[in-house]
Amino acid sequence: MAEVAHHTDEIDGEPVSWRSAPGGDPQTLYIHGVPNSSLVWQSFLERSGGLALDLPGFGDAIKAATFPFSIAGYDGYIERFLDWRELDRVNLVMHDWGAAALAFAQRAPERIGRIVLIDALPLFDGYQWPRVARIWRTRVLGELLMGSLTPRLLRRALRDANATPIPERDLREMYVTLDFGTQRAILKLFRSVGPGTLASAGARLAELDAPALIVWGALDPFVPVEAALQYAEALGGECELELLQDAGHWPWLDRPDVVETVAGFLARN
Repeated sequence: MAEVAHHTDEIDGEPVSWRSAPGGDPQTLYIHGVPNSSLVWQSFLERSGGLALDLPGFGDAIKAATFPFSIAGYDGYIERFLDWRELDRVNLVMHDWGAAALAFAQRAPERIGRIVLIDALPLFDGYQWPRVARIWRTRVLGELLMGSLTPRLLRRALRDANATPIPERDLREMYVTLDFGTQRAILKLFRSVGPGTLASAGARLAELDAPALIVWGALDPFVPVEAALQYAEALGGECELELLQDAGHWPWLDRPDVVETVAGFLARN
């Protein structure tokens, strides 16, 4: 089991934060979703090594109100991070909003070795936002919900997210990182998506010929299985699809063997 280190630094005067563990060639870049941080990838880093980046607005990354919290904003930030770390080629493992990294991958497919998508935001037309997302996307209502957030409310909101209850440790880690800057970033991020935004961000998926693995919890109440099928059809490379009938939005919490499945796929490099 590799030891995971937490790093903080600055890129052009802006805070950047990531976790890393030795291993992997090329290295793997893990991109988390909402409301997580790079900490969510701990077990994956311990098993396979690589780097897990805190997206702006989360963890210890930049949370300034001036940052463009959007798919395009994350696209550029990921590129800056990789250039700063002098990483010419990486594998990409993405969960939830981490799918924003696909925008970068479509612009620079030559820099991508392998792709893993886990219950990821669908970059297609027709996505039906879940209830909490619809509230976040609504001005005033979103602020009121964020302002009233408590550990109990978070637990209630996520009670059906997985097949088994999310461990208290994971819920506590989510809650303690939801400071004002992160709450503001989440609202801006969800409101950055207008008509056609998601489809536009995934318009060139067919040009990605990297081998791909799609792992999806069939019990996910936030992103339906149909999105996994859409990704499998849209991606241009050889694609493997793992539909887990007994798992939810964070499938590795229901099925710890997901970590090994991803590790085996990445090791084929």
